[in-house]
Amino acid sequence: MILSVLSSACLLAGELVDSTEINITTVYRDFIAPYLDNPPVLIVVIGLTILGFTTVFGGIFVLLGGLHFSWGRIGRGRFLTGLGLGVSLLGLVGKLSRTILAIGRATGKPFGDPVVALLAVSVGLTGPGILLGIGSHTLMGHYALMLKKHAKRIWRRWRKSRRPTNRSSKS
Repeated sequence: MILSVLSSACLLAGELVDSTEINITTVYRDFIAPYLDNPPVLIVVIGLTILGFTTVFGGIFVLLGGLHFSWGRIGRGRFLTGLGLGVSLLGLVGKLSRTILAIGRATGKPFGDPVVALLAVSVGLTGPGILLGIGSHTLMGHYALMLKKHAKRIWRRWRKSRRPTNRSSKS
């Protein structure tokens, strides 16, 4: 759970640092609030907002996964952590592609240097957040496997103790 909390903190902090001029409150004020009376457009705008802030939602999912794991709901916790990591990884790939295109536009070429773009994106906290989340997801899987083996061993012991004995009594 500690790794999930650290991963979530890095993912959320990385998004806050990366998006200085655009944040959720300005997106709500500028894009969502004007369409509150038009539900079809509102649904599309909310979907685009979710895609635009994938790292934020990924961080929230990773945090929820750690919380469910601490409550003993290992499968659900692992699922939410994996979902958060996948969403955050999509956000990281999106940032990488936008950086490649922006570098290319600045240099006059169709695409920029991918290595420079990768270095620009990896400087933030999103990369370490994803790595910590992968570690958390892996440890959750090992813990679930350990619990499964332990439960199987207890089940076998219980079954052995309940078997009738085949002793014949000679009196």
